[in-house]
Amino acid sequence: MDEESRLWRWRRRTEVPLFVASGLFLGCYAVRVLAHGLGPGWKDLLLAVTYGTWALFVIDYAVRWRLSGEGAAFLHRHPMDALVVLLPLLRPLRIVQLYETVHRRRAEARLSLYARVIAYAGISALLLGFAGALTVYSAERGAPGATIKDFGDSVWWACSTLTTVGYGDVTPVTALGRTVAVGMMAGGMALLGAVTGSFSSWLIQTFTLDEDTGPPGRTPGAP
Repeated sequence: MDEESRLWRWRRRTEVPLFVASGLFLGCYAVRVLAHGLGPGWKDLLLAVTYGTWALFVIDYAVRWRLSGEGAAFLHRHPMDALVVLLPLLRPLRIVQLYETVHRRRAEARLSLYARVIAYAGISALLLGFAGALTVYSAERGAPGATIKDFGDSVWWACSTLTTVGYGDVTPVTALGRTVAVGMMAGGMALLGAVTGSFSSWLIQTFTLDEDTGPPGRTPGAP
């Protein structure tokens, strides 16, 4: 069996377990940020689970690197894999790879793939917004001059940032908060672009098929 086949089998087998691990990672992080009355024992347990799930992504990245046989080129050809290692809660953003798959499969009916792109992009936007709100709330609470005083303020800020509206009524003042804001702006534009691009392509494909097919008895392509 060649290396490409082994890599494909590894990806297929680990996609769902690693997606569950990313949800566990996000859940533990959320509890640590939002549950203020946790005892030291619970905090240590949640921290251990967080680092444990993170280690799974590091192992997965190392195995994919090894099976690819690409050496250092793997990092440049698969930047999303490296991003997931740094921030496991962003694993749903692998929607980019699915979007590329849609465009590579031009000879097949792609309605189901377009629907998956739109659905996964919506889920990714929700998870990205929630993760960003948690991170900014953790960084901003108690900071001098902070306008984000509770988690509700952070969620409102995340919504306006993801949609690139930016009302400016609440803004991060810490370096970490502003760094997260830049990432969320870029992520929001990318996800919106994936959704609008997929929907536009699906509409064009649908209208093209209707025009080529025409009414019964009509020769395709005839005026």
